[in-house]
Amino acid sequence: MTEHSKKAPVSNGLPGLAAFHPGVSAQLREFYQSVEEEGIPDRFLQLLERLDMAERQAGEDNRIKDTAR
Repeated sequence: MTEHSKKAPVSNGLPGLAAFHPGVSAQLREFYQSVEEEGIPDRFLQLLERLDMAERQAGEDNRIKDTAR
């Protein structure tokens, strides 16, 4: 077996890159938590509300068409 064909050692039972970069998982958790704690921007909330209104309107329009038949 050559030096390049040997499998890299895995520490703490973690597969792949986590064995070489143990701090990466902690950094990813921290980043995810910070994103999770951020509020939703007002503009995005307004867009979601407009989408909800459009979906409700489309549902009402479909019910009216169905009863008109």
